[in-house]
Amino acid sequence: MRVRDRNNVVVTGREGGPTVVLAHGFGCDQHMWRHVAAEIGQWAQLVLFDHVGSGQADPAAWDADRYSSLDGYADDVLNICRDLDLQQPVFVGHSVSSSIGVLAANREPDRFSALVLVTPSPCYIDDENYRGGFTRDDIDDLLGSLESNYLGWSSSMAPLIMGNPERPELGEELTASFCRTDPAMAQVFARATFLSDNRADLAAVSVPTLILQCAQDAIAPPEVGAFVHAQIAGSRLVTVDATGHCPQLSAPEATAAAITSFCRAAYR
Repeated sequence: MRVRDRNNVVVTGREGGPTVVLAHGFGCDQHMWRHVAAEIGQWAQLVLFDHVGSGQADPAAWDADRYSSLDGYADDVLNICRDLDLQQPVFVGHSVSSSIGVLAANREPDRFSALVLVTPSPCYIDDENYRGGFTRDDIDDLLGSLESNYLGWSSSMAPLIMGNPERPELGEELTASFCRTDPAMAQVFARATFLSDNRADLAAVSVPTLILQCAQDAIAPPEVGAFVHAQIAGSRLVTVDATGHCPQLSAPEATAAAITSFCRAAYR
């Protein structure tokens, strides 16, 4: 199977410009980047793709064992980079794709020029000296609800994840995206997302890194962004004046501006 078909890879934007890879989060697909891509694509070549099990990725590539760990998704990212012969791209990962990007960059640090981690969370579960935003019981309940009634879970969780109740169309878009995902595949990806603990991987990051967080985020509270910033040496932390976990939809102009400023500095 061709890598480009497997992950529905799309190359767009400015030909000959620096390369920016945009990776979506759980329950989403590359379409979620459209507003940000329109801005960044004016100066950069963009590589968009769908994780296997999401969007228009080839369902024949799905393997529950492979994708039960974020390592499988990181392997796919590196395979896409090799297949396209990408030279020092900036990897922009939203939500769980932030951790996927960290894993990929730690395996092949010379492959990437920089990382942009949009609303990252290396661990969602609270620990003695760490606030991830959820207790283990919270996560168990979340996964149990998802597995028993995926469509119902999508309808109730998507507006919470998106925030911005005064803009219901945003929550509706995320709900529709969740509902387009095969429930069996979503269950596996959800467990890989919400049960992973990648805190120990952060200190190994050796490329320039931007952490982009929202002022209010029910999924990744500000303490998480501060933790990631403290663990990645030399990283930059920017807080966007936005609500919710998906600033590429709720605040695309500010998100694109922050990414653009950082990326241009990385390519000097």
